[in-house]
Amino acid sequence: MVVAASVVVAVGTVTGMIRALDDERGTDRARPDASGATLLVPLPDVPSVSNSPSPKASSSTRPKKTAATGTVRKPRRTATVSPRLYRHPESQVLDWVRAHPDDPRTEVIADRIADRPAAVWFADFTPSTIASRVRAVTSGAAAQGRVPVVVPYAIPDRDCGGASEGGAGDFAAYDAWIDDFAAGLGSGEVVVILEPDSIAQSDCLSDGQRADRFAALARAGRVLKAADPKARVYYDAGHSDWNPAGQQASLLKQAGAASASSSDGIFSNVSNFHATSAEIAYDRQVLDALGGPAGLGAVIDTSRNGNGAPADGQWCDPAGRKIGRAPTLDTGEARIDGYLWVKLPGESDGCRGAAGTFTASYAYDLAR
Repeated sequence: MVVAASVVVAVGTVTGMIRALDDERGTDRARPDASGATLLVPLPDVPSVSNSPSPKASSSTRPKKTAATGTVRKPRRTATVSPRLYRHPESQVLDWVRAHPDDPRTEVIADRIADRPAAVWFADFTPSTIASRVRAVTSGAAAQGRVPVVVPYAIPDRDCGGASEGGAGDFAAYDAWIDDFAAGLGSGEVVVILEPDSIAQSDCLSDGQRADRFAALARAGRVLKAADPKARVYYDAGHSDWNPAGQQASLLKQAGAASASSSDGIFSNVSNFHATSAEIAYDRQVLDALGGPAGLGAVIDTSRNGNGAPADGQWCDPAGRKIGRAPTLDTGEARIDGYLWVKLPGESDGCRGAAGTFTASYAYDLAR
């Protein structure tokens, strides 16, 4: 049986490595110099990181359907995180906007995408620089009194050998990388989207491999929260058209997502297109089945779900999609801690442009 999966295409991006490609418009795309290749490159020792080096493309050929029924709306619980999200000053979309001030699409892309806060991905396994690069993001956010969203993405057997294969070579190396990642968090508020697809996609692993992965994820959550008590760590819940809520909750529990010492809840819809209403209903079902502390919540990737998912299940830069709700940590919805832009709109899944790279025509279609 084919399940609805999410495949992350990891492209390590370094400032200065992106170059414009000549095409029919002359200014539409930017991509790493390694033509067409998935690139995981070591970054320089200077604490520099781009906004979304590891964009996700969700893949669905014959998705499982889940009973995402509505739930009785409860009073919104008191917000425990700041509603002020951080926009990191380095990203592919910002590079494009700065380089093309006279392009007729620039105003729309700048106002509706580039000016919005988005997650910062850490997809390349470079232990020597990870702490300084995380610190560059968290300290920049702290200086502005804002909350960054960071994505550790280096779990062993990442993407189960698919397009985004990579990450740490073994779990001892991963544990050390997480320790260094945690050292860069500082002491301020930060939202951590811990290893997209690592739980929902774990059915490709053997029982032993899955147990090792879940133990590493539980440890990662504990380390991150111990290093920064204000860090909020969220675990992979897939999305509303993937695993049934009860099944996903069982997997999450094995990975430590029900423990207050390692988890603040779950995330869903990363790089996918499912409607916010469907994700809210699904996430509440998962949280109900998960149990754990009453304060566990969910965050939802709303970057490209403004028109919902395509009826035909198309996942690769599907036509007719729009950007979704603006990023916020004040949703007005019970148990929903935030709407986030984890996938930066305009970074291609591989059809409108090279996978993982910013494509202006795609961004413009999403934003207008």
